[in-house]
Amino acid sequence: MKVDVLNLEGKKVSEAELPAAIFEVPINVDLMHQAYVRQMANARLGTHETKVRGEVAGGGAKPWKQKGTGRARQGSRRAAQWVGGGRIHTPHPRSYEQRMPKKMRKAALRSALSTKAASSGVILVEDLDIPETKTRVMATAISSLAGKSTALIVMPAKDQAYDKVMRSADNLADAKVLLVDYLNVRDLLGFDKVILPLKALDALVANLG
Repeated sequence: MKVDVLNLEGKKVSEAELPAAIFEVPINVDLMHQAYVRQMANARLGTHETKVRGEVAGGGAKPWKQKGTGRARQGSRRAAQWVGGGRIHTPHPRSYEQRMPKKMRKAALRSALSTKAASSGVILVEDLDIPETKTRVMATAISSLAGKSTALIVMPAKDQAYDKVMRSADNLADAKVLLVDYLNVRDLLGFDKVILPLKALDALVANLG
């Protein structure tokens, strides 16, 4: 699949081939869903906690004698039916981590990238080295490249260009900057356009090709 390579003004400067092994694979919705659910589950802290009857205060004495009062028998004020008593069937700290083989994770990324490519959502840019670290400059560049669409900007490595793009796009609600190594299904499907500098495309091919 051939796509135009643009400059920061949104003008075509050349053409490049998107590798079919990454951008033209059969789309596997189930695999993308599994990768998405795994990512969301692994982001959960699992620090929720409630106290059971053995952890709440009070309840040393029996509230009233067993028989003769006309009331239901009670053994402790820490029981769940009492105000301030322990809780039952409530959440406790746990890990929500889900495992997924690396080959499956990479296959899910290829499927998500193919989905974007099929809908003309992949934008190649010659270079994303903006002249100065300013939100206005970054907003203008994204508008030239992606129009009014939301944009995921994928950078090849942590260098000076990455720092400038990252700080310039930090205040833009409709844009996000990611390194190639941190590319994920949630962000790929959550943004309308994926902006790839040519160096990032090379790094993507090295990771997924």
